[in-house]
Amino acid sequence: MPQNEGTQHDGAPRERFEEELGAVLRSTGDGFAVDDRRELVAGGLQRGRRRLVRRRLAVTGGVLALAAVGIGGVYGGSLLGPAGQATTTTVAAPPQPGHANGTGTRTDAPTGKEPFAQPQIPAKDIAAVLKAHTPAGQWQFDDLEGRGQAVTGVYDDGHGKAGVSVGLYRAGGTAESGTGQVTCPDKNFVPFDSCTSERLPGGDRLMVLQGYEYADKREETKDWRAVLLTKDGLIVDASEYNAAAEKGAEISRENPPFSPAQLKALVTAEAWRPLLRQLPEPPKPPKGPGRSPSVPSAAAVQATLRSLLPRGATVTSHGGGDGHGYVVVDDGKGASMVGVDVQPTAGSVVAELFSGSGVVTLPDGTKVKSTQELGEKGGEGVVRWNVDTLSPKGFRVIVSAYNSGTQYEAATRAEPALTMEQLKAIALSPKWRKLPLK
Repeated sequence: MPQNEGTQHDGAPRERFEEELGAVLRSTGDGFAVDDRRELVAGGLQRGRRRLVRRRLAVTGGVLALAAVGIGGVYGGSLLGPAGQATTTTVAAPPQPGHANGTGTRTDAPTGKEPFAQPQIPAKDIAAVLKAHTPAGQWQFDDLEGRGQAVTGVYDDGHGKAGVSVGLYRAGGTAESGTGQVTCPDKNFVPFDSCTSERLPGGDRLMVLQGYEYADKREETKDWRAVLLTKDGLIVDASEYNAAAEKGAEISRENPPFSPAQLKALVTAEAWRPLLRQLPEPPKPPKGPGRSPSVPSAAAVQATLRSLLPRGATVTSHGGGDGHGYVVVDDGKGASMVGVDVQPTAGSVVAELFSGSGVVTLPDGTKVKSTQELGEKGGEGVVRWNVDTLSPKGFRVIVSAYNSGTQYEAATRAEPALTMEQLKAIALSPKWRKLPLK
């Protein structure tokens, strides 16, 4: 399946996804104070990339979970594509000729009204530390004249070219803001060969992941990654591939060039500390209507979902995070993943998604949108059944079910374990509105 993450088999579902993405992003922006929106866009474009987005998107197919893109500050700007990036260098993908970020100059020129100074670390300084803490080899970098937060290069040790990138970021207001970046992902959504997460002496945290660029492995591009989260909430994020680029390049070697131990040594090098200190302080969290929306806890969501499952659905695994959760059930006919995403304050713009044919309005004004479509993560024969609900007051619940235990593996059964009516009953349950919010 040659399409990118977030695409569907037939084109139409992709259009729906992009429509929903735009609406959710606009809705999320409505929750921030006007003075904070420039920082939101600039910061979001410069941080994290797509990797952590996948962890949220996989839960219910990538609709409501995208509200987190603008909230946490650790989700990636790659959703907007190279032309929308705010810095001259990116974390994982090299600038493309003709794009705004390939000129060596800032595309977000200062206006004098920025809420805080944008990081302007010389790219050559980041590259110098990268070269000094990796084995000897030939390097080619995209642009060492620019300034930003990251560099991307191609490394060749004589055994095949490999794309390598390093980015420096601030996780958020505290070190706890970045714990998701150093937590091993759920294998139900992100396949990997090995992952370790540890707390280092002194309080820093480290994750080393040996995974893949594509969840369905439609291309055998390996993505090995190490992320250091300092006790002060600063991040060093390094990725390497067994191809000359993250996407679109032929496999050039069996594995990426640096071992997990070498990746660890790279991101924990003391030489990063002076550069990390150049990152600006985060803005103070907004008050009143500008604060981040509250959601129910991960434990509450998972417990509620399990309580609403029909009889005979045996839970074999479960997981999720604040505001969302999933279970894998088996009724004796094969594994089936069921996910839920809860957004107590969806925002008025999200209502645009509940217009047109196929939307049913209940007597109390709640709108229900039901869809049955092919899965979006590449698993052979996987289908996704989805019920999306929105109350008149903006309380939104999405429930999805798949005919497989994961989205990227082949179908285990002809249809999901739950019917559309059962999914609808779960989504409309009053239990969701009674959950305490964090």
